Amino acid sequence: MRWSVIDSPIGDLTLAVDDIGLCRLHFGSTDRPVDADPLLTETAEQLKAYFAGELQQFTVPLSVPGGSDFERAVWAQLGRIPYGEMQTYGDVAKIVGDSGAARAVGVACNRNPIAIVLPCHRVVGAGGKMVGFGGGIPTKRHLLELEARVTLETLWT
Repeated sequence: MRWSVIDSPIGDLTLAVDDIGLCRLHFGSTDRPVDADPLLTETAEQLKAYFAGELQQFTVPLSVPGGSDFERAVWAQLGRIPYGEMQTYGDVAKIVGDSGAARAVGVACNRNPIAIVLPCHRVVGAGGKMVGFGGGIPTKRHLLELEARVTLETLWT
């Protein structure tokens, strides 16, 4: 894997790519050596555009490592939640075929190896409650508010 750390409005983000695509995006920095790689550069550019409200769908290739079948189903569903929209943990559980697995969806979201690009921040508690997020609730709120603002601005233009 090749690694990079970028600055963002929500703090440092650590990126990792392999020969297939983006395989890690975590909140915070890393002590791993930083590498030069075109895919890392492209991912950083897309994240910059996302935070500027100019990008609503990432196009970098993904290499989603590991995970149980259930976790991989949840991660796939995360990628289908439209920009600016939210689903509850219960909604995601129903969609992946286990309506009683809302807590397990939360665990799978916590284990999401590619935060933001696989948008686990779009998954909220029942009634829209801001609960659980590896990057912290203020970060989750920031991402959801960014997407809501961009969505509204797009509708009004």
